[in-house]
Amino acid sequence: MSLVHEIDYGTPLSKSEKMVTLTIDGQEITVPEGTSIMRAAMEMGTQIPKLCATDMMDAWGSCRMCLVEIEGRNGTPASCTTPVAPGIKVKTQTSRLAEIRKGVMELYISDHPLDCLTCAANGDCELQDMAGAVGLREVRYGYEGDNHLGLDKDTSNPYFTFDTSKCIVCSRCVRACEEVQGTFALTISGRGFESRVSPGMDEAFFDSECVSCGACVQACPTATLTENKVIEIGQPEHSVVTTCAYCGVGCAFKAEMRGEEVVRMVPYKDGKANRGHSCVKGRFAWGYATHKERILKPMIRSKITDPWKEVSWEEAIAYTASEFKRIQAKHGKASIGGITSSRCTNEETYLVQKLIRGGFGNNNVDTCARVCHSPTGYGLGQTFGTSAGTQDFDSVEDSDVIVVIGANPTDGHPVFGSRMKKRLREGARLIVIDPRKTDIVRTPHVEADYHLPLLPGTNVAIVTALAHVIVTEGLVAEDYVRERCDWDEFQNWAAFVADPRHSPEAVEKYTGVPAELVRGAARLYATGGNGAIYYGLGVTEHSQGSTTVMAIANLAMATGNIGRRGVGVNPLRGQNNVQGSCDMGSFPHELPGYRHIAGDEVRHMFEEFWGVHLEKEPGLRIPNMLDAAVEGSFLGLYVQGEDIVQSDPDTKHVTAGLAAMECVVVQDLFLNETANYAHVFLPGSSFLEKDGTFTNAERRIQRVRKVMAPKAGYADWEITLLIAEAMDFPMPYEHPSQIMDEIARLTPSFAGVSYEKLEQDGSVQWPCNDKAPEGTPIMHIDHFVRGKGRFMVTEYIPTDERTGARFPLLLTTGRILSQYNVGAQTRRTENSMWHEEDVLEIHPHDAEQRGIREHDWVRLESRSGSTSLRATITDRVAPGVVYTTFHHPSTQANVITTDFSDWATNCPEYKVTAVQVMPSNGPSQWQEEYEAMAKNSRRIAAE
Repeated sequence: MSLVHEIDYGTPLSKSEKMVTLTIDGQEITVPEGTSIMRAAMEMGTQIPKLCATDMMDAWGSCRMCLVEIEGRNGTPASCTTPVAPGIKVKTQTSRLAEIRKGVMELYISDHPLDCLTCAANGDCELQDMAGAVGLREVRYGYEGDNHLGLDKDTSNPYFTFDTSKCIVCSRCVRACEEVQGTFALTISGRGFESRVSPGMDEAFFDSECVSCGACVQACPTATLTENKVIEIGQPEHSVVTTCAYCGVGCAFKAEMRGEEVVRMVPYKDGKANRGHSCVKGRFAWGYATHKERILKPMIRSKITDPWKEVSWEEAIAYTASEFKRIQAKHGKASIGGITSSRCTNEETYLVQKLIRGGFGNNNVDTCARVCHSPTGYGLGQTFGTSAGTQDFDSVEDSDVIVVIGANPTDGHPVFGSRMKKRLREGARLIVIDPRKTDIVRTPHVEADYHLPLLPGTNVAIVTALAHVIVTEGLVAEDYVRERCDWDEFQNWAAFVADPRHSPEAVEKYTGVPAELVRGAARLYATGGNGAIYYGLGVTEHSQGSTTVMAIANLAMATGNIGRRGVGVNPLRGQNNVQGSCDMGSFPHELPGYRHIAGDEVRHMFEEFWGVHLEKEPGLRIPNMLDAAVEGSFLGLYVQGEDIVQSDPDTKHVTAGLAAMECVVVQDLFLNETANYAHVFLPGSSFLEKDGTFTNAERRIQRVRKVMAPKAGYADWEITLLIAEAMDFPMPYEHPSQIMDEIARLTPSFAGVSYEKLEQDGSVQWPCNDKAPEGTPIMHIDHFVRGKGRFMVTEYIPTDERTGARFPLLLTTGRILSQYNVGAQTRRTENSMWHEEDVLEIHPHDAEQRGIREHDWVRLESRSGSTSLRATITDRVAPGVVYTTFHHPSTQANVITTDFSDWATNCPEYKVTAVQVMPSNGPSQWQEEYEAMAKNSRRIAAE
């Protein structure tokens, strides 16, 4: 094994279709017009010396190392900033160029520490490489006089060190922060000899606006910015390309290793989802995989009040199977079920639902996608005919108007957020529909044309009001609708939205959004060119989540914004494999590929292949499992990689259901909150310890590759096989590739997918089959999957969760950049330095009325329960609205949320809870009890 090396062509690829032929060092080469001479040379295998150039950013031309000679032209132009021209003859190496380059390199080295043997970048330093490339053997200038060798190091960031003494002021880090990340946190301070990179006015990296995405570290050609792990461990000696296990963007990384120890995760430039970029989580927050709190031995106990007992794998699996069999013998085969994980691979998820349907003999399988994006599946299935987003991420580069509704891409999907910001800086227009003033409303060099700060729970009203403007002002793309959609259904829908009760003026009393803002946003979306809609959990996690998804689809169809680059309806998935867990048949009514279990033809195909009878009646959803448990008819649960106590709504109901069960099996990395109610704990494996695939938000299937042996002995898919064997339903797979082969055989949209194809192409977007052998980046190009697009009437029905005298405020929830989901992974990394606790955002007016000051403890109370947390006073939320995250179990935000849910899918209404906020003296009693319990869990893990 060796390091995976990627070629740096120096400047970005030109997208011109016009070709130009030139001669470089006597060799003809033809490249697209607009290509730099540097890149053209590299494409023919000639590397021109460089320091300030890299193909992740536009050319800069400051280092003066990449000079060339062009026949018939005076001077020695920089090859990075000089485009190719027809017929020119270029020389990259002459005695004149050699002398200039050597002289320039002497100047760099004269103010640079010569500690190469002890430098962390030794062997991976471009300055060192270029000194060798130009043949520098001595430096005529000494170190006497002014220099920068004594400058202090900045070690404030937990993941990398900034050693200013080694900076050559090439500006690559500054440009990466601007062009790739879009944060503009770095600058060149001072002038002339005093020029240096700075994260702000006398600020340390940790205190600056830096978001620790790692783009600056990756861009640095010296040891100025170096990962702390590289300093600690040394340079990696081999690497494996894999896929990040955090959000639904699905970034590809090179896991660079020494033996079985990860040195660093480097974003892979050939990753088609991230294009060589990363965020703080994927780039740095992988240390949870080796955290001391990981459980590495199976454990069992008869009652949840008993202490855990470590046992062998054989005993744990046997106990699990015997308990499940005992429960079924006494209470019937429908008395047990399971929950799949959106953090696990497609193959692992497929196996769990197969075990439940074939081994348990019922359809009691559900997934955490139930509580996030199940309305996406239903809503887009009804309107377009498929349960997924329409575009690839590259499509945003062709968008003219971008609508972000109920999503916070800079925090929740930061790598895609950076790509979106880049397109906005290039001139695209932006509409944000969100109760909060999220970062993307106004960020460096980006400002929304329209921010519609609607009241939580009024999504349907606001989207229908946008449609009202488009229909009544004659902005419908009628030719598109007549050709691509059901015209009768469109007319019915158009008459519905044109009703005056749906006008912006009429709904203003519900939404709180001024009518003129709604009209302006509607006109911009309908007339501004390619219009793309991106939405998140702020759309789906409502009692009308499915209705809002359909309303969004209506809007896109009415304006003709479906079926080409730059447009579309794009759900931003939360976890890394939410899309995949849905694709694999994790819902109780659907087999893999979104085919209903009641369909005889499809069910019989699975029965024949699996060799077992399948029930045709749908099973229980998660809420129904918990209801049945309380009633005494559902008593056994297998939970793979999911923490429903912390992540699901109405925590009291969840814990009551789990406490009523006789055998709860939790398979995870850590003793999570659900494990407090478990009878069996099976230690799971991290993404670094398994092979498989994830499917991201753009339907992109990508390989997950094992870089180390499973620390507990088995990968998650192997554990499921052990349970299946013990349940007398053997599944004889030897490798996840065989599982994917079965998926492809039984699932039409995956028919062309195999590990061989993924190795060859890197990734593929489903549908991938005979009709689309190379996959499908853009959906619904010539026609919708269902045939004609279907317009759906979307009546606004106010949520049953209402404010009143007792609970006058509305709570909505979300995520923050440094933490992820329930925090099980990120809380066990240095990311907690940025977000040590969940806090409550409250508007200054509401805070003043209640006598609340910054950082005060407050009591947050709803009809369901109460918790205490600290307050932060901000105008990011409107008066009457408060906001918090749910990353820390000590807060238990879902103690507050209710059991109201989406009418079609039971997706919980996390985003609308009537609450009261009042001063508090500190954590509540249950929080203190929880902390004691958590300390005990940490003690068990440590022992």
